[in-house]
Amino acid sequence: MFGMFVHIVKSDSSAGLYRGLSASLLRQLTYSTTRFGVYEELKGSFTTAKQSPSFPSLVAMASASGWLGGVAGNPADVLNVRMQHDAALPPTARRNYRHAVDGLIRMTREEGWRSLFRGVWPNSMRALLMTASQLASYDECKRAMLTHTSLGDNLTTHFTASFVAGFVATTICSPVDVIKTRVMSSTDSKGLSRLLSDIYRVEGVSWMFKGWVPSFMRLGPHTIVTFLFLEQHKKFYRVLHSVE
Repeated sequence: MFGMFVHIVKSDSSAGLYRGLSASLLRQLTYSTTRFGVYEELKGSFTTAKQSPSFPSLVAMASASGWLGGVAGNPADVLNVRMQHDAALPPTARRNYRHAVDGLIRMTREEGWRSLFRGVWPNSMRALLMTASQLASYDECKRAMLTHTSLGDNLTTHFTASFVAGFVATTICSPVDVIKTRVMSSTDSKGLSRLLSDIYRVEGVSWMFKGWVPSFMRLGPHTIVTFLFLEQHKKFYRVLHSVE
């Protein structure tokens, strides 16, 4: 990982570390907004003054939310993978999208609108697993800490629960992340089953957790910051609207 960091800085300067930033921001605006919004609406609909949704119910709600978010964010996800992968390609094979909007226009014009949903099934499955493991595990861990420890609904509880959620989500989603990256960055039209057999033949079962450490280094802090801000946003919303 450190070697790749040095290679990117040497080849493209420090700006290369932020390659695909516009696509990443667009992905968060579509994917994250959808999955968090749908999940909170579903959870609120099944929460009463006397009872909260069970853990299996939370997993089901998060799974549905994640799948919808995966579909909504797929075009930006394809762009994000391509823009970050460009540096690994020969100069003649690079796509050189200037930003996310330019990438969307060129993909539609050069490859048709279907290219925006390339890899949508493994990507949606990854989003389903990510949301189910991340949101459901956060809520369940937070609930367990509030019930079985002396901790209150405070920053320490939020930080601990979000750290656990990041670890769980990284581990569960690692195999799908590898598949998603291979599919979206591929220039071939291999089917998913053929791609999996080729990966297994070359790399064995270790491919499932390839890149786990850099994934956790990215997803761990991202999960922690996301939930810390989300909890503060909820508190601010309740104060603003006088909601208990």
